[in-house]
Amino acid sequence: MNNFDAIIIGAGQAGPSLAAKCVSENLKTAIIERHLFGGTCVNTGCIPTKTLVASARAAHMTRRGGEFGVDISGDIKMDMKKVKARKDAVVQQSNQGVTGWMKNMEGLDVYEGHGQFESENIVSVNGEQLQADKIFINVGARARVPEMPGLDEIEFFTNSNIMDVDFLPEHLVIVGGSYIGLEFAQMYRRFGSEVTVIEMSERLIPREDQDVSETVYEILANEGVNIRLSAECISFAKKDSQIAVTDSCNNERQDTLGSHVLLAVGRQANTHDLGLDKAGVKTNDFGIIEVDNELKTNVPGIWAIGECNGKGAFTHTSYNDYEIVADNLFGTKTRRVSDRLMCYGLFIDPPLGRVGLTEQQVRESGKKALIGKMMMSRIGRAKERSETQGFMKVLVDAETDEILGANILGIGGDEIIHLFIDVMYAKKPYHVIKNAVHVHPTVAELIPTMLQDLNPL
Repeated sequence: MNNFDAIIIGAGQAGPSLAAKCVSENLKTAIIERHLFGGTCVNTGCIPTKTLVASARAAHMTRRGGEFGVDISGDIKMDMKKVKARKDAVVQQSNQGVTGWMKNMEGLDVYEGHGQFESENIVSVNGEQLQADKIFINVGARARVPEMPGLDEIEFFTNSNIMDVDFLPEHLVIVGGSYIGLEFAQMYRRFGSEVTVIEMSERLIPREDQDVSETVYEILANEGVNIRLSAECISFAKKDSQIAVTDSCNNERQDTLGSHVLLAVGRQANTHDLGLDKAGVKTNDFGIIEVDNELKTNVPGIWAIGECNGKGAFTHTSYNDYEIVADNLFGTKTRRVSDRLMCYGLFIDPPLGRVGLTEQQVRESGKKALIGKMMMSRIGRAKERSETQGFMKVLVDAETDEILGANILGIGGDEIIHLFIDVMYAKKPYHVIKNAVHVHPTVAELIPTMLQDLNPL
């Protein structure tokens, strides 16, 4: 039996930082990783996908050169092997950085293998047993692969194995019209593939407001992405060298014939093979570990952090999980998940930055609220860049003057949204931004103008 003060299962976004904190507090600490250090974000998520998005944007802007007076003669050709090589180099740098950090950390024992609970305070890995009074589960999640007729008869991509692609699919059919699916849809359309998105809901990204969904639809459709909504009874079949994807229960609609299929229909926690039953740790029907407001499980001495706890499927929420646990264990603060504002981005081009409540949620809450909206076509920076798609929208509590939520769908939206995020965390009224003087010419300079023209919701 190897005795430790703390064991961390999984070296994703939260795990390494927590390991470093435990070591700095003189805890004898072990970290277990069965595959790739850095988790989803570093290896198959944020970093590689946004690197590919950058290549796709370069191709898109090159094709638009004539609009800016840049003479681009001949067809634009993609070298997908170079695109992949660039992505791999960026990923390798990040992965090696995390791996080297962990393996060279004095006072940290690193185990490469599959960790499983034997009891509430014992974890086995590579035939060894590790014991600790503090155990942190940071195992993340993977692409969900639901049961669909014919799926077992075809080869298909998920967000993980599509990272190995170094060729241009002739026609990529993407099942799922939400965040992951839409980023890949625009990306591969800009690379030169024909792309079809099949979504079961009646609109794209249905958790967003109607105007956001409609504008995102227009952005993608204008670039030639085929979109089929209200799909039902989705099934697959081989048809010669192609894959037929059926999205209807009857014969009224034709099959979509594609060369390749990407499943982007959600995520599934990596908890099925952890032996959680031996530790008595509760999960819900989806395998998500149940935690309280301080990320403690139902078993004393066991925490769940990152995507496996269902409190946020993002790198930034995972890192914040580490901060909550570390501050509560070692600091003087009492931090809770409920203190966190939900914020995220959709990294199509132009991007969407989101924070707080949607317009629909505010309406359903019954709050007295004010709303402001400005189209990107009014903004000088957007016109100068010839990127006028999208809009900005803000929702304000009419009684407290505090900001309830905001959308920025347009050029720089993923960065500008932080202006709202910071004021919301400070719990300051919207007047703080309205009365501010912003730099000209930027997108953010028009936010005070928008806030000067609020109307009842």
